[in-house]
Amino acid sequence: MPFTANRAFKAEPRLFASARDMHYFTPDGRAVLDGTGGLWCVNAGHCRAPIVAAIQRTAAELDYAPTFQLGHPGAFELSTRLAALMPDGLDRIFLASSGSEAVDSALKIALAYHRARGEGGRTRLIGRERGYHGTGFGGISVGGLVNNRRAFGTLLTGVDHLPHTHSLSDMAFSRGQPGWGAHLADDLERLVALHGAETIAAVIVEPVAGSTGVLVPPAGYLERLREITVKHGILLIFDEVITAFGRLGVATAAERFGVTPDLITMAKGLTNGAVPMGAIAASRAVHDAIVDAAAADGIELFHGYTYSGHPLAAAAGIATLDLYRDDALFERARSLETRWETALHRLREARHVIDLRTIGLVAAIELAPLEGCPGKRGTALFHACFDAGLLVRATGDTIALSPPLIVDEAQIDAMFGMLAEQINRID
Repeated sequence: MPFTANRAFKAEPRLFASARDMHYFTPDGRAVLDGTGGLWCVNAGHCRAPIVAAIQRTAAELDYAPTFQLGHPGAFELSTRLAALMPDGLDRIFLASSGSEAVDSALKIALAYHRARGEGGRTRLIGRERGYHGTGFGGISVGGLVNNRRAFGTLLTGVDHLPHTHSLSDMAFSRGQPGWGAHLADDLERLVALHGAETIAAVIVEPVAGSTGVLVPPAGYLERLREITVKHGILLIFDEVITAFGRLGVATAAERFGVTPDLITMAKGLTNGAVPMGAIAASRAVHDAIVDAAAADGIELFHGYTYSGHPLAAAAGIATLDLYRDDALFERARSLETRWETALHRLREARHVIDLRTIGLVAAIELAPLEGCPGKRGTALFHACFDAGLLVRATGDTIALSPPLIVDEAQIDAMFGMLAEQINRID
């Protein structure tokens, strides 16, 4: 099982048998309130009828269609719809099958862009400490989560990392974007001086780092990264696999923070988690450079996947975007943000809590680790919450929350009430 302590799971398995709206249900029928949107992906709630119907209908009409030298209408319709949601100018879409594939695709597009412009020496990729960019070799190379990397050797060469943006001493219990830390973006100038701008292809960051424990960008940090990358001709990639599709109350984190990168990766909420899919939005400049450098009748980008633009995934994506629009879920998330933030910060005096972080409908509760046993307290709280009827996500000793955007105020209060009770029960 992926990212699972398999022996511990086999000793005490926890299973889901069905789901509906805001709840999972165990095989014995017990309801579990979903505080994590599945795995950051079920933004519109579980088993929504329009998405189910779209998948069923498409499975009976077009189960699969190759997209190498061929196409099908659903892939183009979805791409057009996605382009309309992206920041101005990022209207060229490439479809993949997951967030990991989207990241590796974006990295390859960045390399191809520079080569097409006659700057093939730009091969270096810059990630960030504590960054998570999926589990492909490209993603774990630019990623900065040690446990995701240490078992797999040297990975890609020519990769370096910016420092992460988390400091308990300078930003604990901030609300929204911390006021401290914008200067950390200036470390990119150090890397440019060290390696030479002419060797650097792209910088990739999560606008809000999710899997490492919800690290909200300091005010001014992303703006500074954008300034430095433009100055040195380096592409900026936002990994929005988690933050896109309403998690921050708008379509993208780029929109929320007012910073437009050159490429955006997406997945998860793209299809509401119903069918695996990923996507990359690229700027016109990136797209046109690659296309214009190719022979008139040749393949412009030698890259793709068997399941790129899969008909069922495209159908799920279109139905999901319809739900986001028809139910005004992005706006709903924004309207609940203050209630969500207030409920979270009531936990400030709870046992073991050393930090609280939130923006949009995402939050983190960081616990003091047990001496000599990092991660044990977070895992204990994860299990205690599940047994009490609440699904949360433990990442080390941080509990992450990212509920479906259909959550209501009573359910928000119930989530944090259960968390307060269980925090005070664990050792």
